[in-house]
Amino acid sequence: MPNKLSGGFFKSQVMGLSTHILDTSRGRPAANVAVTLFRGTSTAGDAWEKEGQGVTDGDGRYKGFYGDNPAGFTSGIYKLRFEVGQYYEGLQIETLYPFVEIVFNIKDASQHYHIPLLLNPFGYSTYRGS
Repeated sequence: MPNKLSGGFFKSQVMGLSTHILDTSRGRPAANVAVTLFRGTSTAGDAWEKEGQGVTDGDGRYKGFYGDNPAGFTSGIYKLRFEVGQYYEGLQIETLYPFVEIVFNIKDASQHYHIPLLLNPFGYSTYRGS
């Protein structure tokens, strides 16, 4: 039986990796953005293997990378690729970025890692969320 945590969440629902995109130019979540997760296959960061992909929901979130296989989430170098050019094209807004890639290091895969993207057509920022 899954381990239930405070707030009614199960451990398998909160551990692992999630992301969230906020379009700061519109003050809204960025929905329907394609996101692909890659895992580094070399320490130099020059070789990548696709781990999974999805699309952000109406709240700009995606958390299904390891839903069926939480044991697949292990320490290592990862990269999230966000197809933001397609997102802005759909809104008929010019953007500088056809895509955004965020590379990050997972040291302790037993923790939850939330990697948000704060986005606008001509800039972006990221941080480790909770």
